[in-house]
Amino acid sequence: MTQVAASHSFRRASIKVWLTTAAALGIFGAGVVFGPGLLAPSAKAAAPTAPTVTVSTPAERDVEKRLQLLGQFSAVQQVELRPQVGGTLTKISFKDGDIVREGDVLFEIDPTPYQIKLDEAKAQVETARAQLELAIQQLGRADTLKQSGFGTVENADQRLAQKRAAQASLDDAQAAVRDAQFDLDHTRVTAPFTGRIGTHLVSIGNLVAGSRAATSPTTLLATLVSVDNIYLNFDLSESDYATFQQAHLQQQGPLADKVQVSINGGSFDRNGTLDFIDNALDRSSGTIHGRATIKNTDGLLTPGAFARVRIAISKAVPTLLVPDASVLPDQSEHVVLTVGADGTVKPKKVELGDLRDGLRVITSGLTSSDRVVVAGIPIAKPGAKVIAENASKQLASD
Repeated sequence: MTQVAASHSFRRASIKVWLTTAAALGIFGAGVVFGPGLLAPSAKAAAPTAPTVTVSTPAERDVEKRLQLLGQFSAVQQVELRPQVGGTLTKISFKDGDIVREGDVLFEIDPTPYQIKLDEAKAQVETARAQLELAIQQLGRADTLKQSGFGTVENADQRLAQKRAAQASLDDAQAAVRDAQFDLDHTRVTAPFTGRIGTHLVSIGNLVAGSRAATSPTTLLATLVSVDNIYLNFDLSESDYATFQQAHLQQQGPLADKVQVSINGGSFDRNGTLDFIDNALDRSSGTIHGRATIKNTDGLLTPGAFARVRIAISKAVPTLLVPDASVLPDQSEHVVLTVGADGTVKPKKVELGDLRDGLRVITSGLTSSDRVVVAGIPIAKPGAKVIAENASKQLASD
């Protein structure tokens, strides 16, 4: 029995050894057959693909040449309200910042002393009128006596002189009435034109000083500025002024007399008229002063505020435009990237104009058939091959 058990154990051990050896031989064979294809690197690497960029031909529009400048608003009419007569301020008839109309009463000064002066002047008129009537009667009697021989020529002449003196006294008294009436009327300070009034600088109850001839200090009551129209002041450089003058002489219509205005960085949606260019350049700054008048019907334009103004100086001509982002600086010049028929990127030097609705005016360097890179600029290297895709929206329709 012992020998039989030992024989079985020996067989099992032999089978395990045989199976292990067969497995090892199988793995080795597979490595020999399949290993070179699995472990060896690819004999040929995949070729890199060309980058894709978006291109579009330049937009073509009728564009006029123009100057763009910075200006500042000022009031067409501005006045300091000062009294022509002095006295105690009794009434203020507006709220600070109101729009007041021409002729509105703004301030009232105590009229009592001026009413008294007027009444005195009227009384002097009555006295002078009575003296004139008496002198006329006496002159008539003197003339009658002279003609009948009972009066002298000397007496008639005296009566005539008295009549003339009485007439002069009446004229003087009537002038005094007008003078007193003027003072009384000017105890009410009125608006000389329609505009926006500032804050009142004197309160009710204060004694204000007035002077009709402005020969003595007067009290400033408030300031008033017009609002319907407003001036926009700006300065032209010497070169811009020369360009403007040349265009102004060549034009047939009032092209260079029209301006467009932008406030708060918005669109140029306001129009005005260029109505003044100074007669000399400022030697210290090398500029010349200009002024345009802008309508301010909505009252949004305020004296002292800044705005951009542009002036057209030529008639509209066909011009090429590209997106401003597609223009690249190249030291002191500018270039745009174009794609040729073979897909090669080629830079082109261009001369620039101003911006028009987000597009940059190209004055020279491009043709209408050039394919300009408008997207993918960072990956478009000059001289490299690219895949060009047309923009889904043409520039001309922007």
